[in-house]
Amino acid sequence: MKRRYAYPLSVLALLAGSGFARAEDITIAVAGPMTGAVASIGEQLKHGAELAAQAINKNGGVNGKNVKIVIYDDACDPKQAVAIANRIIAEGIKFVDGHACSGSSIPASEVYAEADVLMMSPASSNPAMTEKAAEQGWSTIMRLYGRDDAQGKFIGPWIKQNYGTKKIGILHDKSAYGKGLADVVKASLNGAGVKEVLYEGINAGEKDYKAVVNRLKSQGVEFLYFGGYHTEAGLIMRQAADQNYKFQLMMGDSIATPEFGAVAGPAADGTLFTFPPDGRDSEAAKGALEQFKQIGFVPEGFTLFSYATVQAIAGGIDKAGSADPKAVAKTLRSTSVDTVLGPVTFDEKGDIKDPKYNINVWKGGTYSKLTQ
Repeated sequence: MKRRYAYPLSVLALLAGSGFARAEDITIAVAGPMTGAVASIGEQLKHGAELAAQAINKNGGVNGKNVKIVIYDDACDPKQAVAIANRIIAEGIKFVDGHACSGSSIPASEVYAEADVLMMSPASSNPAMTEKAAEQGWSTIMRLYGRDDAQGKFIGPWIKQNYGTKKIGILHDKSAYGKGLADVVKASLNGAGVKEVLYEGINAGEKDYKAVVNRLKSQGVEFLYFGGYHTEAGLIMRQAADQNYKFQLMMGDSIATPEFGAVAGPAADGTLFTFPPDGRDSEAAKGALEQFKQIGFVPEGFTLFSYATVQAIAGGIDKAGSADPKAVAKTLRSTSVDTVLGPVTFDEKGDIKDPKYNINVWKGGTYSKLTQ
C-alpha cells in the first residue's frame, strides 16, 4: 500500500508559490548534506547537478524541455532525509539526484519508491538500498556509484598483500555507510585469513578522540581501516600525531574532499583511500571541466558523479520518450547512457554495472592516484 500524504491547504499554497514542479520543466531534486559536518559533499552534488543541467539546456534540453535543479538539505540525517523526501513528493518532483549518505538514502528511498519517484544516488554505497528495493519490487531506486561489497572485494586482497603482516585495526562510525564499509572490509580480510587486533565503533561528532587513539596505541595498531567520514578521520589523525603515534590510515571514498586535509593538517599525508577512477581523466569530461573552470570550482570527489546522474536521468527520459519515472527506470536497465564519466549501464537491481576503483594517497593538502 502506498503512503498517503496529507498537507494543510496553507502548506500547499506555500509550496505552490515556491517549489512545485512546472509542466514546462523537467525538475530534478538534488538532495544531500548542504549543511553539517559533510556539507562539502553536498556542495559537490549541487555544483555537479547545476552544471549538468546548464549543459543539457544549452543543447536544447530534453524532448524540448529544460532541466531545472532544486536543492534540498538533509544534513546527512536520516529523519531530515525522510522529511525532505516527503517534501519533494509534495512538490510534484519525480526525479532525485541523491541522497549522498547511505544512512539518509536508505530510509528516503522507501518514501520515493512508494510514490514512484526515481531516485538515483551519486554517492551512497551501502548495498541495503538497492537490495531492499529489489526484494520489494521497487524499480525506481537506483545508484550511479559502486557498492560497498564491490569496494570491499577490491581492497581486502590489497590490504592483505601490502599490510597482512602488520597489526590491523578496524574502526567505524556506526553509520550505515561507515559500519557497512568496515564490515565488508573485515569480512574480506577475515576470508583471506587476516585477523584484525581491534574492531570497534566510535561516536561520530565528538571533538576529542584521544581515548580512541590510546586504544589503538595500546593494541599496537600499525594499519587502521576506518569506515566513516573525513571529519572524524582528520581529528583522529591530528590527535595521534600530537602523541607522536604513527600508523597507516586507509579509508573509503568519503575523504575525497579538501576538508580532510584541513582537519588533519600535515598528519593527512600518506593517508590512503579507495575511489573510482578520476572522472577528470575521461575524454567525455572535457566540456564539463571547462564549465567548472569558469566558475572556479574544482570538481573533486562526487561532483562528476552528480553531474553524470543528471545526465543519466535526462538520457533515460530521452530514450524512454517519457518523463514517467517507472518507464525511465526500465529504459535505464536495458540500455546505456552517455555521461561525463563515459557510457554507464545499470543492472536489474538498479546498481551501476562493473564499478572500478583506484587507490589514492593524500599529500600536501590534496590527493592523487597511488603509483607503485
